[in-house]
Amino acid sequence: MDRISTELQTCFSKVFPNLRPEEIQTASVSTVKEWDSLASATLLSLITETFEVDPEIEDYEQFTSFEGIRQYLETHVSAEKT
Repeated sequence: MDRISTELQTCFSKVFPNLRPEEIQTASVSTVKEWDSLASATLLSLITETFEVDPEIEDYEQFTSFEGIRQYLETHVSAEKT
């Protein structure tokens, strides 16, 4: 697993401690009942701190699943940090 996926999985496990690692990789707003607006805000905060990114409002539509967030980070995290 690459650095981005590993660190993102850590962020998810802090917000959703009851999810197993294999569930995290397929997690989305529609599959995780605990994923509400507070969880979204907490997850976004952890991600921005961990990866030192500052998503624009229009990027938030990608922040509805582990995979969407991972794809966002793949294109927005600077190469020297990967």
